[in-house]
Amino acid sequence: MNVKIKHILWATDFSKEAGDALKIAQGFAKAFNARLTALHVVPDYTPVLHEVVAAQVADFSMRIRELRKETRKKIEAEAGKRRITFTDILVESGSAPKKIVETAERKKADLIVIGRKGLSAMEKVFVGSVANQVLRASSVPVLMTGGGKPRASFKKILVPTDFSVQEEIERDYAWALAGAFGADLTLLHVLELHEYSFSPRELQAVFDDVLGRLKKRKARTKGSFQVREDVTRAVNAAGGIVEYAERKKSDLIVMSTCTEGFLQRFFLGSNTEKVIAYAGIPVFAIPAAFCKV
Repeated sequence: MNVKIKHILWATDFSKEAGDALKIAQGFAKAFNARLTALHVVPDYTPVLHEVVAAQVADFSMRIRELRKETRKKIEAEAGKRRITFTDILVESGSAPKKIVETAERKKADLIVIGRKGLSAMEKVFVGSVANQVLRASSVPVLMTGGGKPRASFKKILVPTDFSVQEEIERDYAWALAGAFGADLTLLHVLELHEYSFSPRELQAVFDDVLGRLKKRKARTKGSFQVREDVTRAVNAAGGIVEYAERKKSDLIVMSTCTEGFLQRFFLGSNTEKVIAYAGIPVFAIPAAFCKV
């Protein structure tokens, strides 16, 4: 797979996380020499116009036009402050997740960069944040902010792997990102051992077997960066990934959202979505559209 990131779409709601996402988007644009487009989605006020009297329609329409102008000025001011040149500044109306995905497709973006939104546990299960809704519908990778300090470059990239066919796509992107940022890669497999107990000898045998499988996979062209393999154990994969990333001070996690079926994704979410919810670093998420190989 030939990985290209030539056009990046930054979606903003003018929150602090959106500002953090812009710093990441700026770093990616520099590393890949990519174009950068800014997008803000305002609510669709069309239904409201049907509820107001005719005399108020013109005034309300004018207010909407002014809001769009103010939004554009805010993005231009942000660009000036950060010394960023946007290829395009777009202000759309409608559902934010839907418009972000549609705009990425229409503008042929290769990557969407968006701030992670924190919702309650119930909302995450049944609705999902704007970022998760974008990820579930997107046909291109989605890069989401973490909870920590925003960064524009990455030196330690973590790539969780489960030996599935789709992991080759993760490795394709990981190699491209490591080359662009000059980052080192760690390919990690998490053993989900749950509450089962193993003797030290049995556990070591399992670790050695998995590590051997990691090292025997198809070789990649070596770059100027280092690649290492590691195995860790955890009650569940998502928790193990987040804990490992924190312990090893990783800067970025690269993983796909492949799951066994639609119902699992709807009710439980993929491991990627769970990692996004709890990781303190950005996650480069490869959407389910890439899982159909």
